[in-house]
Amino acid sequence: MRSLTAETVLENLKSVPGLTADMVSGIAIDSGKVVFSITVDPAKAKQMEPVRRAAEEAVKNISGVSSALAVLTAEKNAPPSSPPPQQKQPLHKISSRPVAPQVKHIIAVASGKGGVGKSTVAANLAQAFVAMGKKTGLMDADIYGASQPRMMGIRLQPETNDDDMIIAPTAHGLKIMSMGFFVEETAPVIWRGPMVHSAIQQLLRDVDWGDLDILVIDLPPGTGDAQLSLAQNVPLSGAVIVSTPQDIALSEAKKGLLMFRKVNVPVLGIIENMSYHICSSCGHRENIFNHGGARIAAEKMGVPFLGEIPLHIDVREASDAGTPLVASQKNHVISESFKNIAARIWTTLPAEKTTPRPPQAGRSSAA
Repeated sequence: MRSLTAETVLENLKSVPGLTADMVSGIAIDSGKVVFSITVDPAKAKQMEPVRRAAEEAVKNISGVSSALAVLTAEKNAPPSSPPPQQKQPLHKISSRPVAPQVKHIIAVASGKGGVGKSTVAANLAQAFVAMGKKTGLMDADIYGASQPRMMGIRLQPETNDDDMIIAPTAHGLKIMSMGFFVEETAPVIWRGPMVHSAIQQLLRDVDWGDLDILVIDLPPGTGDAQLSLAQNVPLSGAVIVSTPQDIALSEAKKGLLMFRKVNVPVLGIIENMSYHICSSCGHRENIFNHGGARIAAEKMGVPFLGEIPLHIDVREASDAGTPLVASQKNHVISESFKNIAARIWTTLPAEKTTPRPPQAGRSSAA
């Protein structure tokens, strides 16, 4: 049997009509899983969707390949027929399918910087909606640092249905989708902005999310083009900002809040994570990262303060075990805090499904 190499992938892709070798880049192979990008003219992205699917099938047919994922991207050195870079339209129609058409509400969980426990909050918040009886999904949009498969204790390879839609695996009562399902846990994802944008759009458009009350999206940290493109091209009902109490984290959280306001996405509120520490031995409370800063920031910015989540070993142990605290210890005092926050968010969501917001002039929605 031939070894699985980038050359093998390129050789098989020669059989795909409309695809040439110079359009293929970023081939990553890890334990039988293959991910690659196809460079296209943004104006022809919709027409290239059948080519993308055919390319995936061609790679799946290679001996030793367990899964294949192709993403459409637009590079700066696009073909001459493309508009010049300053006139290039954002690559926001990756697939002809609509974004999660049966999902009533989509909310983003965001943070201005990494290290504030955003993914842990997103996982437990999703579980809190499940505890409320809501049909819930969780999408891990952190392409470079996908952590939800580990937090949810699930590493299944997603399958596709008869309509070539990806079937989202389920765990702890909710549907989950992450780029982490398609690459090895320790494999770095080295992609440029357009590839990240394309992958996020496909996780929304090409996944059979079904009929959900709410889909929670765990965004990458920061306020870059990945966050902006999602805010502009996905019908978000609102965004939740996660921060720790110290000044540096709050300063970055405010930037995230202002970004969502700029694209007219409602900010549902701020959560202060790691608000204080509770000693598991004696119960003594310490304000390791200061305390109350997020509440003050919320008041100054005119947004709701959703609640405090303490720094506690039970939260960390539950996440490492692959069962979020709200799922594993439903009556835990911190689980109750997450449920209260979820209830506050639910009461503020609009009655009707939100429509996508058009990009603002002067900004591209893809990197």
